[in-house]
Amino acid sequence: MTPIEIRDFLLWCAAINYAILILWFGVFVWAHDWVYRMHTRWFKLSPERFDTLNYAGVAAYKIGIMLLNLVPLIAISLTMR
Repeated sequence: MTPIEIRDFLLWCAAINYAILILWFGVFVWAHDWVYRMHTRWFKLSPERFDTLNYAGVAAYKIGIMLLNLVPLIAISLTMR
């Protein structure tokens, strides 16, 4: 793969991952009670614990996007100049 193809690939990966992150946030905000009820069928979770786990999941996912998509994208973009 050429550096341009890798850059384009990483850009698409970042865009798709951020779309998933926005969808996750939207579902968490606007369908919180429904998602909570669905998960408490399988797991015994308090609302506070559920919120904490989701917040930690969003944070870990966001860090993963930055480390695995954005940092390599920036590095490849800088080396192409």
